[in-house]
Amino acid sequence: MSQRRPTVKGSLSFSNPAVRAWLFQIIAILAVIGIAIYLIHNTITNLNSRGITSGFAFLDRAAGFGIVQHLIDYEQGDTYGRVFFIGLLNTLLVSALCIVFASFIGFFLGLCRLSENWLLRKLSTIYIETFRNIPPLLQIFFWYFAVLRNLPGPRQAIGAMDLLFLSNRGLYIPSPQLGEGLWAFIGTIVFALAISIGLYRFNKAHQIKTGQLRRTWPTALGLIIVLPLLAHWVFGAALHWDIPHLRGFNFQGGMVLIPELAALTIALSVYTSAFIAEIIRSGIQSVPYGQHEAARSLGLPNPVTLRQVIIPQALRVIIPPLTSQYLNIAKNSSLAAAIGYPDMVSLFAGTVLNQTGQAIETIAITMSVYLIISLSISLLMNIYNRRIALIER
Repeated sequence: MSQRRPTVKGSLSFSNPAVRAWLFQIIAILAVIGIAIYLIHNTITNLNSRGITSGFAFLDRAAGFGIVQHLIDYEQGDTYGRVFFIGLLNTLLVSALCIVFASFIGFFLGLCRLSENWLLRKLSTIYIETFRNIPPLLQIFFWYFAVLRNLPGPRQAIGAMDLLFLSNRGLYIPSPQLGEGLWAFIGTIVFALAISIGLYRFNKAHQIKTGQLRRTWPTALGLIIVLPLLAHWVFGAALHWDIPHLRGFNFQGGMVLIPELAALTIALSVYTSAFIAEIIRSGIQSVPYGQHEAARSLGLPNPVTLRQVIIPQALRVIIPPLTSQYLNIAKNSSLAAAIGYPDMVSLFAGTVLNQTGQAIETIAITMSVYLIISLSISLLMNIYNRRIALIER
């Protein structure tokens, strides 16, 4: 009678699960590498057949087109590399503006959702349920085509103190020009801030030691106001202002905030603030109600309770989903191409790609920029999240 041969543990036969697992992984890796090699070879062949040379040498060629908004000096003869930096700065500008405005609006609406005032609570609910359920692209179109483009022309512009002018071509504001006293002004500001921080720490140590409270802000405010004024009087003005004025059919001088930037900023701020408001509300409600009662038993007023007790604990719940909303703002800023705002997608993955035919390079650069922006936001928010996290000892 034959006996079954015992299976040796660690055998290299195909019946061993560990061997099968390694074999399948190796096959998957080889398949991925094979597909990548095929795609790269196919891409190189197609580029050569069309006479398109790969590489980033095109960044040194002249662009030859104008850009409506640029935060740095730009002329039509500048290179595609400078166009890249202009698109990057415009993307960072709209992302930063939307993050700031959406945070303030969302924080206010989140508090209103928890207010005891019936009207505030209902109005904030209507705002949130309305704007977070309308696609952001439609909101951008609404603010751009239905609101900003229907403003009066430059000759009938809405003015304020002969300094600000609002028309369908944008908001014209005074433009700062660097003066001879700039470095002295910056030096006095830094010196005043350093003295204020040192004074605050000294007063804090004195309060811990003696129990006596010394206010720092009057002295700090005086230093921050008086020292720069003294530098202005001694060394001259730090800034000169170029005031916009109407000449012909449009304004000359100053700085213009184009309607595309305004529409994009308003739409994304309103849209994202609705989500941030819900994050703030849920974060505050996650704090046990006993914390409210404990603060009341100590006689703390509601604003102090919210600022010193509730918000610091709620931030540990708020920060992770808030990070996701900031990332959404950075990615949704690419919708600017729909209304012609000169961001990275519109300039580099649009105009530059069409002129040069360097599709792979331009798309790769654009994707890398958005990846780096998102990773930077995540890194900063994670650092802050670790600083406020509870540490178990």
